[in-house]
Amino acid sequence: MKLSVVTPLWQDRPAAENMEVARNADRLGYDELWIGEMATYDAFSFATAAGLNTQQIGLTIGPLSVSVRTPMTMAMGIASVADLTGRAARLALGASSVVVVEEWHGRERLRTATHLSESARILRGLLDGEKVNFDGELASCRGYRLRLDAPGTPLTIAAFTPAAVRVAARHADRMLLNMVTPQSLAILRQQLDAAAADAGRPAPTLAVWLCCGIDPGRETLDQLLRAIVGYLAAPGYADMISAAGFGDLVTFARSRPHPRELLAAMPDELVSAIGLVGSRMQIEERMAQYRAAGADEICLVPATAGDPGGLNSLKTMRTLGD
Repeated sequence: MKLSVVTPLWQDRPAAENMEVARNADRLGYDELWIGEMATYDAFSFATAAGLNTQQIGLTIGPLSVSVRTPMTMAMGIASVADLTGRAARLALGASSVVVVEEWHGRERLRTATHLSESARILRGLLDGEKVNFDGELASCRGYRLRLDAPGTPLTIAAFTPAAVRVAARHADRMLLNMVTPQSLAILRQQLDAAAADAGRPAPTLAVWLCCGIDPGRETLDQLLRAIVGYLAAPGYADMISAAGFGDLVTFARSRPHPRELLAAMPDELVSAIGLVGSRMQIEERMAQYRAAGADEICLVPATAGDPGGLNSLKTMRTLGD
């Protein structure tokens, strides 16, 4: 199974630590680094810096919210990264959250599946060097062509809802899932394969972002638990976490307790239910479950509390991939 690395963007750690993760992934021979965007670095800026501070690793920027960035800015950004770094650069699209889109950016987050579909159609043309003229309901581009070399990059779409899965099946080369159980992954894999068959095209490959911690201590477990707090009552995720055996916790989360109270109620077992956390043997068994459920690629989000730069986890995981 292919393994790649995600810059973790932990909110409880210095932002510059992500460059250390990037360098470690590069030195260890991983061939792809995912660079998302949260509250610190601009994704294209960090990707350029990462490319200039590493030797060989390819760069995937995103998932970037289609409600925030236009197809033109994303195409220009990915072409800029490829040109400035000389690296293979890929792009991932997503919907992001209401908090990020509506509260941080002040943009409307509406009909995200339609927005994903229209953005993907525009980007296909732009990334292949075409002049695009497309007028959609939520995304449009008229008369623009990249002046930099067109990267011709494969397109990844992050999905979770059935509508987004159908969009990925029609337009993506790869579909991305974030933090799912093997059981949920298997269901989404079936949806993806069926939707691709209906669209008359091969199914995209399927990648999943999973938090990772090898032989975690208390500091690592606390970091991983904090990262899950916001998902416990979120649509879709709450049902998945309930199905994994944490129904009482989800019920408590839906009562809107203070985050500190919710964190105190979260058992350590939760992080291993939706990630790769534990001993080497436990993680090998968990990876086999994800593989059997239909994952083609696991994207490691390394814990860094107690493991600077995620080095120990990334070293150990490097020996487990094909």
